[in-house]
Amino acid sequence: MADTAGQAEIRGIDIDKLSHGFAEEAIVLKSFCNVSSTSAREIRWYTKTAGILDSTDTTGVTTSRIANSSSKALPVVVNASWTRTTSYVRKYMVESELISSEDIKDSDPDVWGETVRDLVRGVQNQVDVRILEVLGDTLGTGGNVNTAAATADGWNDVATGDPIADINTGIEQIRSYSYDVSNLVMYMNQAEEKHLKNYLISVKGSSIPEFASDQVTKTKLMSILGVRVFVSANMSTDTVLMFVPNLACKWKQFEPLKTAVIDLPLIGKKIRVAEEGEALLVHPRAVHVITDTIV
Repeated sequence: MADTAGQAEIRGIDIDKLSHGFAEEAIVLKSFCNVSSTSAREIRWYTKTAGILDSTDTTGVTTSRIANSSSKALPVVVNASWTRTTSYVRKYMVESELISSEDIKDSDPDVWGETVRDLVRGVQNQVDVRILEVLGDTLGTGGNVNTAAATADGWNDVATGDPIADINTGIEQIRSYSYDVSNLVMYMNQAEEKHLKNYLISVKGSSIPEFASDQVTKTKLMSILGVRVFVSANMSTDTVLMFVPNLACKWKQFEPLKTAVIDLPLIGKKIRVAEEGEALLVHPRAVHVITDTIV
């Protein structure tokens, strides 16, 4: 059974001083958000309608009236549009148990340092989970993101699945709204990564032998078709998320990540960690969701 601070089993001389077993999960989504501060807990923000401004089609006129304007004619009037939304800051907070002064001093594992690390990662992970919910628009918070079902029977079907076609569809959809697709990010569960690697190496390896051989020697699939790949257990299976980083989503920060020590002199200490903010999906069309990837 695992032991917590204060239990005798973790106080030993010959044990490994580095506690093992913590999964180093990729907590990356906040780094792909446009981070800015907010001074209020209620946030009023706007989603701009995606695309390039053009004239509206009318009866008998379906081509752009911006082009080929007649001499002395008045210019066509076009306008941008925004949708107003209100969001509220969320607080993410956690606290450790009381760690005795004795445990801090003589426990072989670094009880203090590892507790700080794990509490901070716990808060960061929940922030990442929230950004994922908003970025993928699973809560319907930001408008309509691009979506398309995976080809045929999904990525786990080597006979009919086609991950490359699905990724290309995502690139095409995002580009169709005039977004730059040169730096796209793709976020997936480890199950999708397994099937994508299998497709690239085993199914299509003979068609692209140099690429397949290169993937065999890598520990992780880093990019495909110019799209950077990130893998996390936070991402549910059967769905893959593609988006334009530092544009699609904003993180409005009310209070940055902070830690505090609650000191009980001659008894022990507690560690408290907190962050306040909210994710905003400001460019929903800069996101593409591939659904039904595993059937």
